[in-house]
Amino acid sequence: MKYVYLILLIFAFGCQSVEKAEKPDNLIPEEKMVNIMMESYLSNAARSVNNRKIRSYGLKLDSVIYAKYNVDSTQVIKSNNYYAANLETYESMFKTIEERLKILKKKADSVQEIKEANKSEEEITKDSLNEQSGLVPTLEALSQDSIR
Repeated sequence: MKYVYLILLIFAFGCQSVEKAEKPDNLIPEEKMVNIMMESYLSNAARSVNNRKIRSYGLKLDSVIYAKYNVDSTQVIKSNNYYAANLETYESMFKTIEERLKILKKKADSVQEIKEANKSEEEITKDSLNEQSGLVPTLEALSQDSIR
């Protein structure tokens, strides 16, 4: 009998109504919210990579993002809660962010490849100049035993 009361009690509290977040008066448009969220994720990644440097400049990355999009933190939080209440919309927003991040990564990778290709050409030029000048010892000179 004890278990029946326990089950009824759990059922009674488990069936409460869940209120969705109300649409805020100053709701950030979905596209703008996607941009804000994406920049927030990028700034969090930047913090995890080089937090000391960011601190040394005294940057508050969230404040910079809010100023860029002319919003405040309360507006972002209320808009985020509103969009999060509708899972389909929120999921599509995250898919958009994911696609944009993949494109950004491809661009960054291609830029890195170009830099590496240019760097190797510069190193080849420097090496050939060093050999011609005679200031840098060659591999043969380094491999000879200096004791003999």
